Amino acid sequence: MKKNKAGTKQTSKEVLKKVLEKVQPSEKELKETEKIVKEFTSRLEKSLESLKLNAQVFVGGSLAKKTLIKKDKYDGDIFVRFEKQNSKVPNKQSKNKKIAKQNISELTYKALTKLKGITPQVVHGSRDYFQIQITPWLCLEVIPVIKADNPKQAENITDLSYHHVKYLAKKLKDKKIVQEIILAKAFCHAQKVYGAESYIRGFSGYSLELLVYYYKSFTKLLEAVSKLKKGEKLIVDIEKYYKNKNQIFMDLNESKTKSPIILIDPTYKQRNALATLSEEVFEKFKEKAQEFLKNPSERFFEKQEVNLSEIKSLAEKRNLDFLLAEAETPKQEGDIAGSKLLKFFNHLCFEIQKRFDLKEKGFEYVGGHKAIYFFVAKSKKKIILTGPLEKDNENSTRFKAEHKNSFVKSGRLFAEQEVPEKLKDYLSIWEAKNKQKINEMDISELRF
Repeated sequence: MKKNKAGTKQTSKEVLKKVLEKVQPSEKELKETEKIVKEFTSRLEKSLESLKLNAQVFVGGSLAKKTLIKKDKYDGDIFVRFEKQNSKVPNKQSKNKKIAKQNISELTYKALTKLKGITPQVVHGSRDYFQIQITPWLCLEVIPVIKADNPKQAENITDLSYHHVKYLAKKLKDKKIVQEIILAKAFCHAQKVYGAESYIRGFSGYSLELLVYYYKSFTKLLEAVSKLKKGEKLIVDIEKYYKNKNQIFMDLNESKTKSPIILIDPTYKQRNALATLSEEVFEKFKEKAQEFLKNPSERFFEKQEVNLSEIKSLAEKRNLDFLLAEAETPKQEGDIAGSKLLKFFNHLCFEIQKRFDLKEKGFEYVGGHKAIYFFVAKSKKKIILTGPLEKDNENSTRFKAEHKNSFVKSGRLFAEQEVPEKLKDYLSIWEAKNKQKINEMDISELRF
């Protein structure tokens, strides 16, 4: 338990004051970043104009709202907002005629390649966007979007970004609330629950900005989450679009109300801004929130790396098997690669649990095309395999040939099978038998 100079337990207010000094970027960093971004957006606007494209450039994300948390490397979102064209009734007066013929990602790429010293990297997705390393410490993502005055006209979730920025620009005028948001982001980042990517399924920056604005402080958000009972949903409707929660469940698509938090997007009432938040991530956030409120400490804002040596040592003391694995995928790094590697990890866990008691497991996407897995397990020694019905002659013959010790019970074939002591031995056999399946799951390398 950390204590202050007086030797008493630190209050959350004291802890958060110290944390803010560490996680808030300096004025110098912010001004330098803003200067670079302003110069880049100005050049991009001129490039779009030279191509006679009527598109608006705006800064989005944490950069626009000044809710960045201090890092060695920063990233920022730059949106290129194209006017939507009606393919059935072409607008002959519009300067933006090319949009009806070309993809907006292609147009954005064309504008970027006209900029001297800029090398855009294509990131494939539902709509391609681009990454540009401006300086060793600043990477910009340039995202093409369609102008959608009405959110229902949006063709892609990124088309709503303009409305998100515009809404929060009005709400986050108080420096204090901005600082509270920075604390919330730093906390979630340290606890590995920050990011809406499908391999994380955590809190997006936008959702944290809305939640902290609604609760007025980071601490009050933690208190609200901590009080929830197991399975109870947190429902937040900032603009009070709905009279009660029953109306929300009736109006929203069922898939949007499954998440533990239903956060009605104030710019689009039919959207849950936290629809992808997983139960597992939420429970971890809730647990850490309760721990922080009970015993405030700066350690909650410091990313704790998994100590594999310690996990291995504890496993050995408990007479359990420890296995470290590394998997690779050829798929595009980022959300796509991370999702593929997580899906394969979950499949491996499913296979392991058939023959081992899985006591502990861990997944970490380390960037690029790789992920690290670890497992702590104990062999079941022997298992009973369920075969076909005895009267199914063709499959029965095959099952008996494969399992010499098969037996019949209630008209069905069964067989006893020994399980290797070591998880590595079992997975090596499994890998050899399932090379095609592994390949179909887009895994190019699996090392134990």
